[in-house]
Amino acid sequence: MTAVTLNVNGKRYSADVEDRTLLVQFIRETAGLTGTHVGCDTSQCGACVVLLDDVAVKSCTMLAAQANGGSVTTIEGLARGDQLHPVQAAFREHHGLQCGFCTPGMIMSAVDMIRRHPEGLDEATIRHELEGNICRCTGYHNIVKAIQSAADEMSALPAAAE
Repeated sequence: MTAVTLNVNGKRYSADVEDRTLLVQFIRETAGLTGTHVGCDTSQCGACVVLLDDVAVKSCTMLAAQANGGSVTTIEGLARGDQLHPVQAAFREHHGLQCGFCTPGMIMSAVDMIRRHPEGLDEATIRHELEGNICRCTGYHNIVKAIQSAADEMSALPAAAE
């Protein structure tokens, strides 16, 4: 057993977990946050993407012990009360979701993508960056449109507003 302490969406969680416990299991089972999905267990689909210390990681292939002491943001931690994060709002506005299974990972990947490209994003870059996220419902057109819209909006905002 390994003692793991993580700050998840601003709340501290500590537990003794088996050495093989994945970060996604810690988030879902210890923190009780089920917005982070398990799709493939092989790091192919991206449904499990969360931000660890503000960097996107696939939580289905990372051990909870590797994240010990870190700060995790999940899809549940993006909104500020009733106000959706700009990426969440853009996905809603531009119909960037279908069944919703991939949506949390897509949104978390998009938040990281926008953070890494503060100068803005073009369609080719968005499509390239989404290669690690699979949506089985759409042709990605509305997802790309949503990310482009959020990137444009967020580049116009002061950094503190994100």
